[in-house]
Order: sequence, then structure tokens, then C-alpha cells
Amino acid sequence: MNFVRESFPVGPLQCNCTVLGDRDTGTGYVFDPGGHPERIIATVERLGLKIAGIVHTHAHLDHFLAAGDVRRHTGAPIWLHRGDKFLWDALEQQCLAFGVPYTAQPDPDHWLEDQQDLECGGRCIHTPGHTPGSASFYFEEQKLLLAGDTLFLGSVGRTDLPGGDPKALQASIQQRLYRLDEASSVVTGHGPETTIGNEMRQNAFVRA
Repeated sequence: MNFVRESFPVGPLQCNCTVLGDRDTGTGYVFDPGGHPERIIATVERLGLKIAGIVHTHAHLDHFLAAGDVRRHTGAPIWLHRGDKFLWDALEQQCLAFGVPYTAQPDPDHWLEDQQDLECGGRCIHTPGHTPGSASFYFEEQKLLLAGDTLFLGSVGRTDLPGGDPKALQASIQQRLYRLDEASSVVTGHGPETTIGNEMRQNAFVRA
């Protein structure tokens, strides 16, 4: 596999969007298109990928504001865990609460399932806590985790928003994420990357 990956901040809250895929097959995915659709589309075109799915770690507004634009350009389906459909449906209220201009988004096309495989070698790991439908995506061969807002460098996702559950978040991190290869890089939902091993030993909120 000729794996390629670029992650970069987009949108009003600087969500980390990731475009990745296999250059040998030309198949790729967009994760968390939270804004700046023109930059996302330009990255897809530069990498020469045909997008097979627009995938969301969860349905807070800053992670899917550009989903519709990317879908219209690529024709790719939108994926979300069913547990976050209530948040997807509440986009207008979310935008009002955060003072972000509202643009309607199409409904998800497919529902993600725990342990679901992706065509480019990754798999979905259901990691509820930040939201009921939060999902992380692990690429074992590349030792890469897309953690969304579940795990951050030295921190964890908020649980004080609708659907948040601190006990579920701790269990997701300790029982699902900290069992991955310690050398795995972690693309967080916001801010700098980290590693599983670093968070196991240094994270002040959830230790291994």
C-alpha cells in the first residue's frame, strides 16, 4: 500500500481534518471536514484520490460544517455513528449557541459500526464519552489513530455538552485506545498530534 495522509486545521474552531488513502488504488477518505471546503478539495485533488467516504468522528458542528460541500464535489457518501444523529439534526441550534453562521448539511448516508473496516486499511472503534456516537479510526499498519475529540495531547474531550459521559469517556480511552500500539501517532480533534504511549504515561486526566 502506498499510504498518504495530510492533516490540517479547518473551520471556525480549527478542527483537524484528515485526508488519507492509498495512492496505488487511488481510494481515499476525508475525516472531519469542519470547514474550508476549498482547501479540503484541493488537498484531495493534489493527492490524486477518489474519495470513498466522508467520515466523522462525531457530530459537533466544528467537525462537519463542510460535509455537504465535500459530498457535492466528490460524490462520496457521508458516514456517522448513529448515536450522534441527534447532534447532526441539531446543527442550527449548535451554530446559534457558538455564534457560527448556519448552513444546512445533508443527512448521513451510512451508519458507522464498531470494528467496521475501511477500504484503505483502517477500522472504526466506537469510543463514546465526548458524545454518544464518538468514533476513533485506527490504521494498524501505519500505527495511526484519528481520535477526534476523545483524546488530546495531555487532555481529553469535554463531557459537559449534550450526551457527554465522563465515565464512558474514561472507559473508551483506557479500554479501547490505550490498548493500541504505544508507538501509534494520534491525530487529535484539535491541536498538536501525540502518541498513545505518551498519553498513557503523561495524560493527567486518564492514565493507563
